[in-house]
Amino acid sequence: MTEYQKFFPDTFTLETQRVLLRLVTPQDYEVFLPLTKDKEIWKYFTKDLSNEQELKNWMEQLFKGRESELCMPFTVIDKHSNEVCGSTSYLNISFYDKRLEIGSTWLGTSFIGTGINRQAKFALLSFAFEVMKMERVEIKTDNLNERAKAALLKVGMKPEGVFRSHMLMHDGRRRDSIYYSIIRSEWEERKIHFFPEML
Repeated sequence: MTEYQKFFPDTFTLETQRVLLRLVTPQDYEVFLPLTKDKEIWKYFTKDLSNEQELKNWMEQLFKGRESELCMPFTVIDKHSNEVCGSTSYLNISFYDKRLEIGSTWLGTSFIGTGINRQAKFALLSFAFEVMKMERVEIKTDNLNERAKAALLKVGMKPEGVFRSHMLMHDGRRRDSIYYSIIRSEWEERKIHFFPEML
């Protein structure tokens, strides 16, 4: 059994009092469809998932990432209402380097700003540092996405720098990506300072 299989069986879940994260399944396509219709969600996302074929392609990439043990894609569920509200993933998992990325994160419009994303980030960060014993967790976003940048600061991520002309966006724009991270030696302090309500 690989380290990936040990940590991420098909039954794997993460949860807080508010959110449940479970493995994305092909059946989630139908559930995601109504959530992805608002084009505004995809302004800073590399793919426009309001396009049904793009949504299919994006999900297939996640499943391939899971097969190659580089990615663990989650469906995010609001435990208060039992509604699916979006998706997030561990990406670029390197057990050798003890690092991973949290990314490919989106929420349906009605769930944005409700605290769901913050709860999911806490679950993902806690598991990465405390169970997987990762040394580094990184997140990148579009340098134009002020809302995402502010949200990352609020969960204790440290800005590291901008990768210019880093990614091609669905509208043809070349995106500058800004990277953020937390490293293992910072996590305990960050957890207490930024997530006191979760402890």
